[in-house]
Amino acid sequence: MSMLDVYLLWRELATLDIDVVEELRQIANEPAQIEDRFYRELEFGTGGLRGMIGAGINRMNVHTVAKATQGYSQYINAKFIAPMAAIAYDSRIKSSRFAQAAAEVFAGNGIQVWMYPQIMPTPSLSFAVRSLGCSGGIVITASHNPAKYNGYKVYGPDGCQITTEAASEIQQRIDAVNPFADVLRIDFEEGVRSGIIRIIGEDTIRRYLDAVAGASVLPRTVDRGVSIVYTPLNGAGINCVPRCLTENGFTNIVIPDEQHEPDGNFPTCPFPNPEVREALDVGLRWAEQTGSELLLATDPDCDRVGAAVRSRDGYTLINGNEMGVLLFDFICRMRLASGTMPKHPVAVTTIVTTPMAKRVAAKYGVELIDVLTGFKFIGEQIGLLESKHEETRYIFGFEESYGYLSGTFVRDKDAVNASLLICELFAYYKAQGKSLLDVLDTLYEQFGFYQSRLLSFSFDGSTGFAKMNALMASLRDEPLSQIAGLSVEAVADYQLSVRTQDGKEEPIDLPKSNVIRFFLLGGNEVVIRPSGTEPKLKIYLTATSDSKAACVKLLDEMERDMNATVYEDRASARESVLERQP
Repeated sequence: MSMLDVYLLWRELATLDIDVVEELRQIANEPAQIEDRFYRELEFGTGGLRGMIGAGINRMNVHTVAKATQGYSQYINAKFIAPMAAIAYDSRIKSSRFAQAAAEVFAGNGIQVWMYPQIMPTPSLSFAVRSLGCSGGIVITASHNPAKYNGYKVYGPDGCQITTEAASEIQQRIDAVNPFADVLRIDFEEGVRSGIIRIIGEDTIRRYLDAVAGASVLPRTVDRGVSIVYTPLNGAGINCVPRCLTENGFTNIVIPDEQHEPDGNFPTCPFPNPEVREALDVGLRWAEQTGSELLLATDPDCDRVGAAVRSRDGYTLINGNEMGVLLFDFICRMRLASGTMPKHPVAVTTIVTTPMAKRVAAKYGVELIDVLTGFKFIGEQIGLLESKHEETRYIFGFEESYGYLSGTFVRDKDAVNASLLICELFAYYKAQGKSLLDVLDTLYEQFGFYQSRLLSFSFDGSTGFAKMNALMASLRDEPLSQIAGLSVEAVADYQLSVRTQDGKEEPIDLPKSNVIRFFLLGGNEVVIRPSGTEPKLKIYLTATSDSKAACVKLLDEMERDMNATVYEDRASARESVLERQP
């Protein structure tokens, strides 16, 4: 069936949402717009679905959500005798509508549904799946993407995002679903009346918040009277973070008026990603006005958290690698002091996270496990420990993209947990007259200077998608031999193996992934991978040297070479748009 045929079919049958009906009508005489919406289906993977909201098979709408849920329902029904599914959603446009659509399809397939009655953080879904004994669950969110996006995250019975194998099997079932003929559903209100759709109650939320509090490591004697500005960026964090902090003694909290209420348009924050300084502008202004010492900002689904601290120059942002190292060192220090450090402790990071974590782990005798990018792989390691009755060995996991977890009560990054830990970290060192910047400098002096940078190149549409794939193929066929004047010592192709300069090959004991990693002279690194959630190529730069200035200089040179690689040398990718992120 041609793209035009599929479009015409949608014109006839896609009637569940008036916005979809109207959009299909408006593009009737615009072939390029039809192609963009119908040239491919949204890709379903370990992160579920993510795409722009709109009409068509390449968009997030009630029909694509229903089709995905039908396939997932068939998978759950095949695996479980009495299946149950949990649902959470954030503040994004149509999130509640998509959540209801998913609940209707689960119920139509005879699956008991548990659904949060209001927006809630993504980690609370991971908790609910395990706490309520569900067979799986979903969160309707596009995390930190701009307002035009929404998504569909899928979780297994262990509270982790689904594995590659599960995603492949679910995808096969989704592919076989006709969204206009094969989807089974029960009206939402009818489902509530019959009891097959149930509301997740306060008791489950209470257990979640108690579990977060149970991961506290700060002695009760330390003063918690630090001044905090917290912004949920108009997202789901508003329903848990202030409550968690207040219940654990951090009561001096100010929330900016402009970003307090849920709003999927994100009117004061077009790109609601706490990794990006512009996303913190409102919070920084409020911190300056109130003289607050610490700023926290969670993304719309509250699984990532960014922070800034007051300094001599105003406010200084702490990036994901820096905060991860600070928290890792702090947790080890506190657990040793309190006698709660387990025997043979384990921490987990990803292959794009700072190598400085290895130095911290070595100091405290912690086994550090490297996994692929994506917190689901960190959650998977917790599950493996649990299968051996060794989950108490796990003390911390983090990734460079502002995701942290210090407990085993969820299996995903948790910004509620992380916000509490950051406040405890800040209060602990404040009581000693130290800022987090002072502590970070001390760690650099002890372990060496490490600096990182993320480059993000957009490849929009079918043409851009093809160029990105061609670029990755080119880098595999002809790997770079030098970056920033440093020789490439080895190349790790995570679809194949590690190859050294002298031609030796070593296997990679990780799942196959579309990632290429260049190990440079002196411990420097460059990692290149397509994003799993956006039409972007991400390049992670890591520099280590004897000073921060030397690291920054080397990062600048690495960035220059990567720009040349993407724009000029490879796969005719000149039209891509570079989005530099700090």
